[in-house]
Amino acid sequence: MKNIEEFGIRIPEILLPKKIDLASWSVIACDQYTQDLEYWKKAEKNAEGKPSTLNLILPEVYLNSPDKTDRIKKIRSTMTEYLNSDVFAPAKKAMVYIERTTAFGRTRKGLVTQIDLETYEWKPFSKANIRATEATIVERIPPRMEIRKGAPLELPHIMLLVDDKEDLLVGGTGSIAKENQPLYQGQLMNNGGSITGWEISSEAQIKAVTEAVNKIAADNTDADGSTFLFAVGDGNHSLATAKAVWDEHKKELIEKGATEEELKNNPVRYALIEIVNIYDSGLTFEPIHRVIFNIDNKALIETLAKKLEGTTKEVSSKDELENSVKNSWANFGFDFIDENGNQKYVLLETKIKELAVARLQPEIDEFLKSAPASHVCKGDVCSMVKPEIDYIHGTEEVLALGTKENSLGILLPPIAKDSFFETINGRGPLPRKSFSMGEADEKRFYLECRKLF
Repeated sequence: MKNIEEFGIRIPEILLPKKIDLASWSVIACDQYTQDLEYWKKAEKNAEGKPSTLNLILPEVYLNSPDKTDRIKKIRSTMTEYLNSDVFAPAKKAMVYIERTTAFGRTRKGLVTQIDLETYEWKPFSKANIRATEATIVERIPPRMEIRKGAPLELPHIMLLVDDKEDLLVGGTGSIAKENQPLYQGQLMNNGGSITGWEISSEAQIKAVTEAVNKIAADNTDADGSTFLFAVGDGNHSLATAKAVWDEHKKELIEKGATEEELKNNPVRYALIEIVNIYDSGLTFEPIHRVIFNIDNKALIETLAKKLEGTTKEVSSKDELENSVKNSWANFGFDFIDENGNQKYVLLETKIKELAVARLQPEIDEFLKSAPASHVCKGDVCSMVKPEIDYIHGTEEVLALGTKENSLGILLPPIAKDSFFETINGRGPLPRKSFSMGEADEKRFYLECRKLF
């Protein structure tokens, strides 16, 4: 049996506050509510005058703020202040098993640990143990590197998915962990629900983790010897940033004569993450739908039907369309106004076996490349307008947009968990905006910390 480090997992040195008030200490991932300044103002009020992870992150609502540089400096100084004061209890060499109950009544289980960035790769068709699930936008990495480079502390909002039908790793470890008292528990701010964490550090607990990882790895090893152990569910760009910072730092260390052992033990080489079983009943996968503006609707639908080897039929209502898509893994729905001003609902039925979005989006992209501008009139003013695409959460908004002129709503089917890893292994990362893991309030909250630079 291999030890867990051979799979890129290492027991972290976890930092938690001495007096942990989760309602003020823990705050939602920085990439949520990016257009909702009021949410973050409310978070500031909750954390006012208390130690909080809010003071250790840059919410992306401020990513283009004129005072961004000052904010980053303040984050660094606060990290140092927390480390040098009595905010943190002594570090625990441990993983943490967590149970998060959201405001929607769902309970998600997770295992917080650290992974070796040498075993992760975001580039398409990677054979690394840890792979990206969606296309990585390279331009998003440098702004995030500004925040991570030289930072004294790391806080995780990255979630890795594991293909574990037997629930050996997270659930199995949790059943042992819950024999002991919780490490922490409490309510989270701003409709975040509640969370409880248990320490994973005993010999028996680490053995259970090791055995589970070996079994999962054996089940997910291809004929060429490559193992697909984890897929990045949330925080893909944050993990890509951590990798970029490590690659840059490693080069500097090598130039200074660092040994292999020194490189192996450098904290920057690792990233703190949470592992979640993709089959966890508390983990919901929601498709992200599409709306396309200023396009020849019928031409696109006919093209998609041909490319996806499917058949189309008109249905009588939006409810019938929604249900026909929702109750399949491979059907698509279209709603639009035709040239005579009539509302149309069209169902495209296919026999796609892999994740539907992986087949759909490339065909849409190809169509849009050569799609001409449309002649659009508003009142007496007419102009030529290029096609545009937008990505929409929730079927109601898509169906509403499809009732407007010059727009085509496209409903996508549910995300099939059974084919998730298989699709990424065979086709590479999914197209941009393929899925969402739960509602915004269900995203990971910052809680555990680790020394970085």
